[in-house]
Amino acid sequence: MPTYITLLNWTDQGVRAYRDTAKRYEAFRAAMDKLGVKLLDFHWTVGQYDIIYTFEAPDDETATAASLQLSSLGNVRTTTLRAFDRGEMDGIIAKAAA
Repeated sequence: MPTYITLLNWTDQGVRAYRDTAKRYEAFRAAMDKLGVKLLDFHWTVGQYDIIYTFEAPDDETATAASLQLSSLGNVRTTTLRAFDRGEMDGIIAKAAA
């Protein structure tokens, strides 16, 4: 399955409700499971982003649906990146060199 990395920043609403972030994580994890998305890791961070997580989804549409569902709650803004492992990158290089 394709891998994605999502960078999150809390909105004003999300910061005001920071005490609920662990509970929101549990609800988020359950919602991802329902969409067929596999959450690989999840970290609260210090620096430019407040949260970073990595996940696998069957396709870009499902990954986008997961991000929209999360963002629609109003607690975070997301930036999602498609990530490629070594094997995928080898295939991309082979195509580009052809």
